Amino acid sequence: MSDTRRGLKGVGTLSLIFVMLLIVQMISPFLGWDDPEVEEGFVIDEVTNGLGGPACLEWISNYDLLVCDRDGGTIKLLNFDIDSNDSRWTPTDNSSILLTDLHEPHDILILEDHILISERGKLTRINQTSLDQTLNEAPRWTIIDDVPTGNHQTNNLDIMPNGTVIWHVGSTCNICDEVDGRNAALLWVNSSTGEHGILASGVRNSFHGIWVPDMGYVFSDNGRDWEGNHPPEEVNLLIAGGDYGWPDDDPEHPVPEGTIGPVATWTPHSSLNNLAHRPLDSPFPGGNHTVYATVYGSWNAIEPVGHEIVRIDFTTNTSAPQGWTSETSVFASDLSAPLPIAFHPSGNHLFYTNFLDDGTLYVISPINY
Repeated sequence: MSDTRRGLKGVGTLSLIFVMLLIVQMISPFLGWDDPEVEEGFVIDEVTNGLGGPACLEWISNYDLLVCDRDGGTIKLLNFDIDSNDSRWTPTDNSSILLTDLHEPHDILILEDHILISERGKLTRINQTSLDQTLNEAPRWTIIDDVPTGNHQTNNLDIMPNGTVIWHVGSTCNICDEVDGRNAALLWVNSSTGEHGILASGVRNSFHGIWVPDMGYVFSDNGRDWEGNHPPEEVNLLIAGGDYGWPDDDPEHPVPEGTIGPVATWTPHSSLNNLAHRPLDSPFPGGNHTVYATVYGSWNAIEPVGHEIVRIDFTTNTSAPQGWTSETSVFASDLSAPLPIAFHPSGNHLFYTNFLDDGTLYVISPINY
C-alpha cells in the first residue's frame, strides 16, 4: 500500500472516530437518569409511557389531557377517572388517538370554533372543536405553509386578549442572518385568514410561552451553542415589536444596544423550554407570579447540565428595566429529558413528560395527596 493510500486511510479512521465521539457526546447526557429527586414534601410517580416524542401537554378538563407526539405525528387524548383512588392517574379505556398524519406536531390550540396545530413549517386549521374520533376525518386547511425550518422549527401556540394568535418560530441555524424574517421570531397570526407578521424578533429558539396574570406574556428562548458560558438560557417578557438580540449578542454585549434583555436566566446551553404558571392557591411553593420550567439538558456542555424542573419567582421592581426581577431555584433534578409541563386544573398536581424514555408521563404531587 502506498504512503498516500495509507495516509488517506488514517485520515478516514480519525474522521470516523471523531464522528463516533461526537455522537457519544450528544447521546450520553441523556442516559442513566433513573433516580429523580424532588423538593421535600413532594413525590414523583410514573403515570404511563409509550407516548412517543411528547412535545405538548394540554389539559382540556379535569379528566382529559392532550399530548402532542412529535415523533409519531399524532395528537393523543388521555382520559383519567379521578374519582377512583386506586387508579387515580391511570389512563382509562376512553383514551384514544384523536389526530394522525401530522408532520411533527409541537402544539395544539383549541379556540371557540376551530383548532390550530403547529406542525413543522406550517400552521394547520380544523373547523371543528369536538374532541372525538370524528376530528381525524374533518377537513384540514394549511393556512401558513412556507415557514423555513432548519436547526429549530415552529413551536408553541397561544392567543392574545384580542383574539390574535401567537406562533413561536425558531431559527434555521445556530448563528446567522436569516433570509426569512419570520424565523427566530414570535409571529402574530389571524387564524381566519392566515394573515401574519412579526410580533417580536431576535428570538433564536423559543419553545414555549404563557400568560402570567398582571405581568404579561413570558416566553423561553434558548441561546447559541459553542460559546462557553455565553449566553444563558432566557425567559423574556413580550413587548410587541421588540428585538430580543439574536444574532447580534456576544459575550461582551449579551444585550445589544436597542434590544430587550431577559427577566430571568438559567444555565447556558441547558435548554430551558416549557413553562407552567403556578395556579392560585396551589400547594406547590411560590406565589401569584411563579412559573415552573423544564430544563431538557444539552449535549453542548463538557459536564451534563439541565435534566431538571426549575421554579422561577417573579417580583415587581420599579427600578428593573421591565419592572420585574426574578429568583430561580431547582425544584426537581436528575430527570431524563423533561420537555412539556402542565399543572392539573386543580393546581394540586404538576405533570411532565420525558421526551426520551419512551415518552413517559410523570406526575408530581404533595405527599399528603
